[in-house]
Amino acid sequence: MSATGQPHWADIAESTSVAGVRFLCGVHRWLGRWPFRLCAYPVVFFHWLGNATARAASLQYLRRLHAHDRGVFGGEPGGWQSLRHFFMFAETLLDKILAMGHRYPEQRVITHRDVMMAMVAQRRGGLIITAHIGCLELCQALADRVPGFRLTALVHTAHAARFNRLLDRLDPANGVRLMQVTELGPATATVLAERIAAGEFVAIAGDRVPLQGGRSVRVPFLGHPAPFPIGAYALASALGCPVFTMACTHAGDGYEVRFEPFAENIRLPRGSRDAALAEHAGRFAQWLERQLVGAPYDWFNFFPFWDQVTHDASPRE
Repeated sequence: MSATGQPHWADIAESTSVAGVRFLCGVHRWLGRWPFRLCAYPVVFFHWLGNATARAASLQYLRRLHAHDRGVFGGEPGGWQSLRHFFMFAETLLDKILAMGHRYPEQRVITHRDVMMAMVAQRRGGLIITAHIGCLELCQALADRVPGFRLTALVHTAHAARFNRLLDRLDPANGVRLMQVTELGPATATVLAERIAAGEFVAIAGDRVPLQGGRSVRVPFLGHPAPFPIGAYALASALGCPVFTMACTHAGDGYEVRFEPFAENIRLPRGSRDAALAEHAGRFAQWLERQLVGAPYDWFNFFPFWDQVTHDASPRE
């Protein structure tokens, strides 16, 4: 908790248990989607009702998205839209587990993978910047269809080890691994450089400020200054590798996976390093806005995003 009373996102306890997830997946596997909803939705409703912080964060996000683009909802979002936001998270959580076990219907995933296929064909790796939107685990659809595609996802929580165990249980041969990092120091950079040099990809979230050692800058996001971490751009500059964005958001009754070029090489001039970092963070924020206009309920940051604790020196506005 900060001196201002605003929590850092990492201080908000992760309430998802592996046992609970496995139970709900079993319900879906043997009984189908609607019995899963009958089990999950009452839990989600009471969680929404009892978690004032998450509920307020959801409404703040939905209303700022509405102000940013009036065509998204058609009217001012309220309690129903917020509850629907939570229900979407529950549905997506199931899809994440199905994706990790290769049980999500492949025909429901549209994958724009030409950019990454070209990189794999050249045996080149790179850095992928993504966000906590949609079902990112469906990037395995790319791993399945493109031999040689391997991905290491960097996470800032302590859940990497147990979810790697869950991944191994679901599919020992999966091409996606989680790596827990508290800061992007020289040792971590060396490991990642070796993986990228071997033609692998490293994914890092560009929308959450790490608890320790994570500098950030405030850039416009949905009409208000918001903190975005700069670690991804500093890491890309140090590694000297191509950078891409990745999103997997709802489209119809399935998902659409999109990989897009972000920068062939990120350079940070010594005399204007901070300005260059802010420019890249601002470009990422604009990219994120575009994703959310098309999939408004796919935003899964249920904490005070604009008011979170940061390590930056940028003044609040």
